[in-house]
Amino acid sequence: MAQVVIRNLDDAVVRRLKERAHRHQRSLEAELRLILTEASHPPHQALAAVADTLRRELTGRWQGDTTELIREDRDR
Repeated sequence: MAQVVIRNLDDAVVRRLKERAHRHQRSLEAELRLILTEASHPPHQALAAVADTLRRELTGRWQGDTTELIREDRDR
C-alpha cells in the first residue's frame, strides 16, 4: 500500500480532524483514510459508502418505537 505525507497543514485543521476522529471513535489515521477513500469515489459511490458506514455504525443499536418512552417522560 502507498503512503502519503501532507506537509504544511494548518494546526487548526489538524485539531478539527482529530476532534472528528474522536467523535467517530477512530484514530486520526483511520479517519483520514476514510475521508480520502470516500473523496476518491465518484459521487454515486460516495453516497453508497456513506450509507454503508451509517449501516455499520447503527448495527446493533435499538431502533424501536419511542412512543412508550415519550409517554413515560410526559408522565414525570
